[in-house]
Amino acid sequence: MTGPIDAIKKLPAVGVIVQRETGRFLLVSALVGVGVGLGAVALVLLLEAIAHLTSGLRIHDGSVWILLMVPVGFLLAWWLARSFAPEIAGDGVPEAAAALVVTGGHIRKRVFSLKIIATALTVGSGGSAGREGPIVHIGGSVGSVISRWFRLGEDQVRSLVAAGAGAGIGAAFNAPIAGMLFALEVILGSFATRHMSAIVIASVTAAVTSRTLLLATLGSGEELAIQAGRYQLGDFMELFAYAAMALAIVVIGVLFLRMLDAIERLAAERDARLGFLRPVGAGLLVAGLIMIEPRLFGTGQEVTNALLNAERISAVTGEGEVFWWVLILLAVGKAVATSLTISSGASGGAFMPSLFMGAAVGTAFARIFEPVFAFDLEPGAFAVVGMAAMFAVVARAPLTAILIVFEITGARDYGLILPLMLTAVLGTFLADRLSPDSVYTLALKRKGIRIRATGDVDLLDTIRVDRVMRMPGYVARPEETLEIATASLARQRSHGTPVVGDSGLVGIITVTDINRSEEDHAIVRVEEVMTPRPVTVVPSSPVSHALERMAVLGVGRLPVVDEHDPARLVGLFRREDAVRAYHEALGSSTDAGLERARLAQRVDPGAGYYDFRIPPGSMADGRKVGEVSWPEGSTLVSVRRNRQVLVPDGSTVLLSEDVVTAFGTGSSKQTMIDRLNSGADEPTAEIPIVEIEPASPSLRDELDTDSVSEERGSDA
Repeated sequence: MTGPIDAIKKLPAVGVIVQRETGRFLLVSALVGVGVGLGAVALVLLLEAIAHLTSGLRIHDGSVWILLMVPVGFLLAWWLARSFAPEIAGDGVPEAAAALVVTGGHIRKRVFSLKIIATALTVGSGGSAGREGPIVHIGGSVGSVISRWFRLGEDQVRSLVAAGAGAGIGAAFNAPIAGMLFALEVILGSFATRHMSAIVIASVTAAVTSRTLLLATLGSGEELAIQAGRYQLGDFMELFAYAAMALAIVVIGVLFLRMLDAIERLAAERDARLGFLRPVGAGLLVAGLIMIEPRLFGTGQEVTNALLNAERISAVTGEGEVFWWVLILLAVGKAVATSLTISSGASGGAFMPSLFMGAAVGTAFARIFEPVFAFDLEPGAFAVVGMAAMFAVVARAPLTAILIVFEITGARDYGLILPLMLTAVLGTFLADRLSPDSVYTLALKRKGIRIRATGDVDLLDTIRVDRVMRMPGYVARPEETLEIATASLARQRSHGTPVVGDSGLVGIITVTDINRSEEDHAIVRVEEVMTPRPVTVVPSSPVSHALERMAVLGVGRLPVVDEHDPARLVGLFRREDAVRAYHEALGSSTDAGLERARLAQRVDPGAGYYDFRIPPGSMADGRKVGEVSWPEGSTLVSVRRNRQVLVPDGSTVLLSEDVVTAFGTGSSKQTMIDRLNSGADEPTAEIPIVEIEPASPSLRDELDTDSVSEERGSDA
């Protein structure tokens, strides 16, 4: 009996067909969505199981057991990352984005299961973090594994990794539209239409899969979503209160970003000395905060839901009315606890904590401004808008912030759209000036990865790897000895080369690898010291992407492999190739600039062709074209001497009675006539264009294709 996976695998030449036929590519995208939905459900069910096991310990009430549970959970998650997959530590979103930049979308299969377990241990034990960031990483791993399973090209792999990441958000909140925007705005940093179809299909499929399975297993699909009431903007004067709230959210959001970055850097610097004390120490600090304020436990989803639905805080804590400043302290406490959790080396995200902080600050500001206005303010409305504003500040994704709040509230109208847009955009604008990086780009920056913002254009984006790569003169074999490899590299004056076996590319070896071996080089084989499974690029990759990968990995060369067969070596990209690419791009950029200048001349309202006869005694009489100061805005086209037509260059000598044909603007035309008349015995005027002999129109046709001016370089 065969299932849908087997049916797809039997399709002939899948790697090529999927690329050509949209229908089959979307089928693979749907398969990614199903996988992401299954991963989201697995994480939720595992968290539910841990919550059931710990419910008797009354951890949510601040029991002393929390001092044991949190450190143990952090320690186990840290051990999983340290022993099996270092990339599962932390948020998950930066790791998914880094995979697109560094490895072309390659994420290891083990990430799927290990990330689920590590996140469940971290969050289930009480860690102050969200599951949404990890689900993004889990979704990206599903997209990567399935796309490589069907041997898709790198661009399709990138699409499906982004689709899986976006599907993670769609599954986490039952919000496929927000998932699509998150993938485009945060993961890809691009709204390229070629990625959208896969992202939409995967997001919708993941949301449907997760909700259906949770309804079947738990009897409810609400475990994946936050709920909010429906609110309206009561009066336009409320916008001033929302704007003031945005300022406070920027302060707390930037404080959170800087705190997280500082603690992460400190933990990373002392990681080797601290060892297991890193997760244990962070766990004890988080547990202590939970002992003081139990609402900091876990994701904080229950508290957030209560605030969004305008319930009194007593509905969450059993207490009476709480002052606004307590809610502000609650938001700050969440920022501290989340920073400690993420930097512990365990697994958890910043998505839900940022929504928690925004809802708390929003509710506080509703209470602050309520005495100011003659009408009642809705705390739930301020919580909803605050949630979107805080996510916009922390993630620098205003569109996702607006859409995700709009979608998860189930609104069928635009009651809060104005304050949502105002606070998200204002928060993003101000936060950019105080802290240029988001919570995700800060993590990438610490790893040396810098993703350019959409709209920035690098010269090297315009040059593909296949234009500058070269096939290495020597390719090592895994069974060769280091002695042979050393001699071959020396002959080629090369520091490293790919290693190709019977199955294709298997590694890369460098002089440094060889020198590191202290055994007899006549005995040791290449495969024993080479770097296996090297990071590669494909011929269609921009040179800028290849350089980013080289910079992150600290290497001087990358193997170039076939688009559809990652094992087939087609070339080698080296640092010197990057230099050649830069000069080529710079030349192309200069040519483009000249082309734009010519185009500007053509579209000038006064631009046109004109003829002028050089009078005797003119300053140009008897001088070379290159010695004449031609006015800016004019292009010399031809010189007609008697019945002969010359295409001028810098060495062409001008004589009196020559008829000059030029193209230029109205002002430059008059300047040229005045200049050529300078010193003339009898100044002349422009010759009417109709007097030009039959040869001239063909020259004008040549000018229209820029062939004359480009070949002869006769721009004035």
